[in-house]
Amino acid sequence: MGVMRIGVNVPNFGPGANPDNLARWAKTLEGLGFDLLMLSDHVAITSDVAKQYPAPFYEPVTTLSWLAGITTRIGLGTTVLIAPYRHPLLVARMAANLQQLSGGRLILGVGVGWAREEFEALGIPFERRGALTDEHLRIIRTAWENDADYRCGQIPIWVGGNSDAAKRRAVRLGSPWHPLRFTMPWFREAVERLKDISAELDRPVPELAPRIFLRLTEKPVEPGPDRRAGEGTLEQVLEDIEELRRAGAETVLLDPYHGDPNETLRPEAAWQALATVAAHRP
Repeated sequence: MGVMRIGVNVPNFGPGANPDNLARWAKTLEGLGFDLLMLSDHVAITSDVAKQYPAPFYEPVTTLSWLAGITTRIGLGTTVLIAPYRHPLLVARMAANLQQLSGGRLILGVGVGWAREEFEALGIPFERRGALTDEHLRIIRTAWENDADYRCGQIPIWVGGNSDAAKRRAVRLGSPWHPLRFTMPWFREAVERLKDISAELDRPVPELAPRIFLRLTEKPVEPGPDRRAGEGTLEQVLEDIEELRRAGAETVLLDPYHGDPNETLRPEAAWQALATVAAHRP
Protein backbone atom coordinates (compact mmCIF):
# COMPACT_ATOMS: atom_id res chain seq x y z
CA MET A 1 0.00 0.00 0.00
CA GLY A 2 1.29 3.47 -0.89
CA VAL A 3 1.24 6.61 1.20
CA MET A 4 -2.25 7.45 2.41
CA ARG A 5 -3.70 10.69 1.12
CA ILE A 6 -5.45 12.99 3.58
CA GLY A 7 -8.02 15.51 2.42
CA VAL A 8 -10.49 17.98 3.89
CA ASN A 9 -14.20 18.60 3.44
CA VAL A 10 -14.52 22.39 3.18
CA PRO A 11 -17.81 24.03 4.23
CA ASN A 12 -19.18 25.74 1.10
CA PHE A 13 -22.30 26.95 2.89
CA GLY A 14 -23.46 29.12 5.78
CA PRO A 15 -22.99 32.77 6.75
CA GLY A 16 -19.21 32.61 6.31
CA ALA A 17 -19.36 31.22 2.79
CA ASN A 18 -18.01 33.84 0.40
CA PRO A 19 -15.29 34.01 -2.25
CA ASP A 20 -12.69 35.40 0.15
CA ASN A 21 -13.13 32.67 2.77
CA LEU A 22 -13.31 29.90 0.17
CA ALA A 23 -10.06 31.14 -1.35
CA ARG A 24 -8.46 31.28 2.10
CA TRP A 25 -9.58 27.71 2.77
CA ALA A 26 -8.00 26.50 -0.47
CA LYS A 27 -4.71 28.30 0.02
CA THR A 28 -4.50 27.24 3.68
CA LEU A 29 -5.07 23.56 2.91
CA GLU A 30 -2.61 23.57 0.03
CA GLY A 31 -0.07 25.34 2.22
CA LEU A 32 -0.51 22.75 4.98
CA GLY A 33 0.23 19.97 2.50
CA PHE A 34 -3.18 18.33 2.37
CA ASP A 35 -3.79 16.21 -0.69
CA LEU A 36 -7.43 16.90 -1.41
CA LEU A 37 -10.10 19.59 -1.02
CA MET A 38 -13.73 18.50 -1.40
CA LEU A 39 -17.09 20.30 -1.35
CA SER A 40 -20.64 19.19 -0.64
CA ASP A 41 -23.65 19.56 -2.93
CA HIS A 42 -27.13 21.04 -2.66
CA VAL A 43 -29.10 22.93 -5.26
CA ALA A 44 -32.36 24.08 -3.65
CA ILE A 45 -31.91 25.05 -0.01
CA THR A 46 -35.27 23.77 1.18
CA SER A 47 -36.17 23.69 4.86
CA ASP A 48 -34.81 20.17 5.39
CA VAL A 49 -31.47 21.15 3.84
CA ALA A 50 -31.26 24.50 5.63
CA LYS A 51 -31.37 22.81 9.05
CA GLN A 52 -27.94 21.32 8.34
CA TYR A 53 -26.53 23.37 5.48
CA PRO A 54 -27.91 26.92 5.54
CA ALA A 55 -27.64 29.41 2.69
CA PRO A 56 -25.71 30.74 0.98
CA PHE A 57 -24.67 27.48 -0.63
CA TYR A 58 -21.94 27.55 -3.28
CA GLU A 59 -22.52 25.04 -6.06
CA PRO A 60 -19.56 22.63 -5.92
CA VAL A 61 -18.53 22.25 -9.57
CA THR A 62 -18.67 26.00 -10.19
CA THR A 63 -16.71 26.66 -7.00
CA LEU A 64 -14.12 23.95 -7.63
CA SER A 65 -13.54 25.33 -11.12
CA TRP A 66 -12.73 28.70 -9.58
CA LEU A 67 -10.55 27.16 -6.86
CA ALA A 68 -8.65 25.21 -9.53
CA GLY A 69 -7.41 28.53 -10.86
CA ILE A 70 -6.03 29.73 -7.52
CA THR A 71 -4.35 26.45 -6.50
CA THR A 72 -1.68 24.41 -8.22
CA ARG A 73 -1.32 21.03 -6.55
CA ILE A 74 -4.18 20.05 -4.27
CA GLY A 75 -6.76 17.57 -5.56
CA LEU A 76 -10.35 18.75 -5.99
CA GLY A 77 -13.56 16.81 -5.52
CA THR A 78 -17.17 16.47 -4.42
CA THR A 79 -18.35 14.81 -1.24
CA VAL A 80 -20.80 14.18 -2.68
CA LEU A 81 -22.46 15.39 -5.87
CA ILE A 82 -26.11 14.28 -5.77
CA ALA A 83 -26.32 12.33 -9.00
CA PRO A 84 -30.09 12.61 -9.68
CA TYR A 85 -30.11 16.43 -9.43
CA ARG A 86 -28.56 17.06 -12.87
CA HIS A 87 -28.82 15.51 -16.31
CA PRO A 88 -26.01 12.94 -16.58
CA LEU A 89 -24.64 14.47 -19.77
CA LEU A 90 -24.39 17.82 -18.02
CA VAL A 91 -22.47 16.19 -15.15
CA ALA A 92 -20.23 14.39 -17.64
CA ARG A 93 -19.51 17.67 -19.44
CA MET A 94 -18.89 19.73 -16.30
CA ALA A 95 -16.63 17.08 -14.78
CA ALA A 96 -14.69 16.58 -18.01
CA ASN A 97 -14.10 20.31 -18.38
CA LEU A 98 -13.05 20.68 -14.75
CA GLN A 99 -10.69 17.74 -15.11
CA GLN A 100 -9.02 19.44 -18.07
CA LEU A 101 -8.98 22.93 -16.55
CA SER A 102 -7.49 21.68 -13.27
CA GLY A 103 -4.78 19.57 -14.85
CA GLY A 104 -6.35 16.23 -13.92
CA ARG A 105 -7.01 16.92 -10.22
CA LEU A 106 -10.71 15.94 -9.99
CA ILE A 107 -12.41 13.17 -8.00
CA LEU A 108 -16.16 12.92 -8.55
CA GLY A 109 -17.78 11.69 -5.35
CA VAL A 110 -21.44 10.85 -5.96
CA GLY A 111 -24.44 9.99 -3.82
CA VAL A 112 -28.17 9.41 -4.11
CA GLY A 113 -29.28 12.27 -1.82
CA TRP A 114 -31.53 12.39 1.22
CA ALA A 115 -33.47 15.69 1.24
CA ARG A 116 -37.03 14.83 0.17
CA GLU A 117 -38.15 18.48 -0.05
CA GLU A 118 -35.21 19.32 -2.28
CA PHE A 119 -36.11 16.47 -4.64
CA GLU A 120 -39.67 17.80 -4.77
CA ALA A 121 -38.46 21.33 -5.50
CA LEU A 122 -36.37 19.99 -8.40
CA GLY A 123 -39.20 17.83 -9.75
CA ILE A 124 -37.25 14.59 -9.30
CA PRO A 125 -38.93 11.45 -7.86
CA PHE A 126 -37.40 10.79 -4.46
CA GLU A 127 -38.30 7.10 -4.54
CA ARG A 128 -36.28 6.57 -7.75
CA ARG A 129 -33.10 8.26 -6.57
CA GLY A 130 -31.13 5.00 -6.33
CA ALA A 131 -32.15 3.77 -9.78
CA LEU A 132 -31.51 7.22 -11.25
CA THR A 133 -28.05 7.30 -9.72
CA ASP A 134 -27.16 3.94 -11.28
CA GLU A 135 -28.52 5.02 -14.66
CA HIS A 136 -26.73 8.36 -14.57
CA LEU A 137 -23.39 6.82 -13.65
CA ARG A 138 -23.64 4.43 -16.61
CA ILE A 139 -24.34 7.34 -18.95
CA ILE A 140 -21.53 9.46 -17.51
CA ARG A 141 -18.95 6.72 -17.88
CA THR A 142 -20.10 6.00 -21.42
CA ALA A 143 -19.82 9.68 -22.33
CA TRP A 144 -16.26 9.82 -21.04
CA GLU A 145 -15.30 7.06 -23.47
CA ASN A 146 -15.64 9.63 -26.28
CA ASP A 147 -12.10 10.98 -26.37
CA ALA A 148 -12.83 13.11 -29.41
CA ASP A 149 -15.26 15.18 -27.37
CA TYR A 150 -14.89 14.87 -23.60
CA ARG A 151 -11.13 14.27 -23.65
CA CYS A 152 -10.92 13.38 -19.97
CA GLY A 153 -10.61 9.60 -19.77
CA GLN A 154 -12.36 7.92 -16.87
CA ILE A 155 -12.36 10.40 -14.01
CA PRO A 156 -12.15 8.71 -10.59
CA ILE A 157 -15.59 8.20 -9.04
CA TRP A 158 -16.21 7.63 -5.34
CA VAL A 159 -19.51 6.12 -4.25
CA GLY A 160 -20.77 7.93 -1.17
CA GLY A 161 -23.20 6.61 1.41
CA ASN A 162 -23.36 4.31 4.41
CA SER A 163 -26.14 1.97 3.24
CA ASP A 164 -25.87 -1.52 1.78
CA ALA A 165 -27.10 -0.05 -1.50
CA ALA A 166 -24.09 2.27 -1.58
CA LYS A 167 -21.75 -0.63 -0.84
CA ARG A 168 -23.29 -2.66 -3.67
CA ARG A 169 -23.00 0.28 -6.04
CA ALA A 170 -19.30 0.66 -5.20
CA VAL A 171 -18.69 -3.06 -5.74
CA ARG A 172 -20.55 -3.12 -9.06
CA LEU A 173 -18.74 -0.03 -10.36
CA GLY A 174 -15.34 -1.06 -9.02
CA SER A 175 -15.12 2.40 -7.43
CA PRO A 176 -13.88 3.37 -3.97
CA TRP A 177 -16.54 3.30 -1.26
CA HIS A 178 -16.90 6.66 0.52
CA PRO A 179 -18.71 6.24 3.86
CA LEU A 180 -19.49 9.42 5.76
CA ARG A 181 -19.07 10.23 9.49
CA PHE A 182 -19.25 7.05 11.53
CA THR A 183 -17.98 5.28 14.62
CA MET A 184 -15.12 2.82 14.38
CA PRO A 185 -17.24 -0.17 15.57
CA TRP A 186 -19.73 0.59 12.80
CA PHE A 187 -16.91 0.86 10.26
CA ARG A 188 -15.39 -2.47 11.21
CA GLU A 189 -18.72 -4.22 10.72
CA ALA A 190 -19.37 -2.29 7.49
CA VAL A 191 -16.05 -3.40 5.98
CA GLU A 192 -16.90 -7.03 6.72
CA ARG A 193 -20.28 -6.48 5.07
CA LEU A 194 -18.53 -4.91 2.06
CA LYS A 195 -16.37 -8.03 1.75
CA ASP A 196 -19.47 -10.24 1.91
CA ILE A 197 -21.17 -8.23 -0.84
CA SER A 198 -18.04 -8.42 -2.99
CA ALA A 199 -17.94 -12.20 -2.60
CA GLU A 200 -21.66 -12.44 -3.34
CA LEU A 201 -21.24 -10.45 -6.56
CA ASP A 202 -17.92 -12.14 -7.38
CA ARG A 203 -16.17 -8.78 -7.65
CA PRO A 204 -13.04 -7.35 -6.00
CA VAL A 205 -13.43 -5.54 -2.70
CA PRO A 206 -13.45 -1.80 -3.48
CA GLU A 207 -10.90 0.63 -2.17
CA LEU A 208 -11.93 2.65 0.87
CA ALA A 209 -12.08 6.45 0.97
CA PRO A 210 -13.84 7.32 4.24
CA ARG A 211 -14.85 10.78 5.44
CA ILE A 212 -14.53 11.21 9.20
CA PHE A 213 -15.43 13.90 11.70
CA LEU A 214 -12.57 16.01 13.06
CA ARG A 215 -12.90 17.40 16.58
CA LEU A 216 -9.73 17.68 18.64
CA THR A 217 -10.09 17.68 22.42
CA GLU A 218 -7.59 18.24 25.21
CA LYS A 219 -8.82 15.25 27.20
CA PRO A 220 -9.52 11.83 25.69
CA VAL A 221 -13.06 11.09 24.62
CA GLU A 222 -14.31 8.02 26.46
CA PRO A 223 -13.82 4.98 24.21
CA GLY A 224 -17.08 3.32 23.34
CA PRO A 225 -19.66 2.74 20.64
CA ASP A 226 -20.70 6.41 20.51
CA ARG A 227 -17.31 8.02 19.93
CA ARG A 228 -17.12 9.10 16.33
CA ALA A 229 -14.00 8.41 14.32
CA GLY A 230 -11.84 11.53 14.33
CA GLU A 231 -13.12 12.77 17.69
CA GLY A 232 -10.81 13.07 20.68
CA THR A 233 -7.20 13.88 21.42
CA LEU A 234 -4.62 14.06 18.67
CA GLU A 235 -3.47 10.58 19.68
CA GLN A 236 -7.02 9.20 19.33
CA VAL A 237 -7.47 10.84 15.94
CA LEU A 238 -4.15 9.53 14.65
CA GLU A 239 -5.03 6.05 15.92
CA ASP A 240 -8.31 6.20 13.99
CA ILE A 241 -6.52 7.27 10.81
CA GLU A 242 -3.99 4.46 11.23
CA GLU A 243 -6.74 1.89 11.72
CA LEU A 244 -8.45 3.15 8.58
CA ARG A 245 -5.16 2.82 6.71
CA ARG A 246 -4.71 -0.75 7.90
CA ALA A 247 -8.28 -1.52 6.81
CA GLY A 248 -7.37 -0.48 3.28
CA ALA A 249 -8.21 3.21 3.09
CA GLU A 250 -6.27 4.88 0.30
CA THR A 251 -7.58 8.32 1.28
CA VAL A 252 -9.14 9.73 4.45
CA LEU A 253 -11.18 12.92 4.28
CA LEU A 254 -11.37 15.05 7.43
CA ASP A 255 -14.60 16.95 8.12
CA PRO A 256 -13.97 19.78 10.63
CA TYR A 257 -17.51 21.20 10.58
CA HIS A 258 -19.23 20.61 13.95
CA GLY A 259 -22.75 21.68 13.03
CA ASP A 260 -22.98 25.35 14.06
CA PRO A 261 -23.33 27.56 10.96
CA ASN A 262 -21.51 30.38 12.78
CA GLU A 263 -18.36 28.26 12.64
CA THR A 264 -18.10 29.26 8.99
CA LEU A 265 -17.51 32.86 10.12
CA ARG A 266 -14.46 31.77 12.12
CA PRO A 267 -12.57 29.17 10.06
CA GLU A 268 -9.35 29.77 12.01
CA ALA A 269 -10.39 27.23 14.68
CA ALA A 270 -10.78 24.52 12.05
CA TRP A 271 -7.49 25.51 10.44
CA GLN A 272 -5.69 25.17 13.77
CA ALA A 273 -7.02 21.65 14.25
CA LEU A 274 -6.10 20.75 10.69
CA ALA A 275 -2.62 22.22 11.10
CA THR A 276 -2.13 20.04 14.19
CA VAL A 277 -3.08 16.90 12.28
CA ALA A 278 -0.97 17.94 9.27
CA ALA A 279 2.08 18.38 11.51
CA HIS A 280 1.72 14.82 12.84
CA ARG A 281 0.35 12.96 9.83
CA PRO A 282 1.89 9.57 9.11
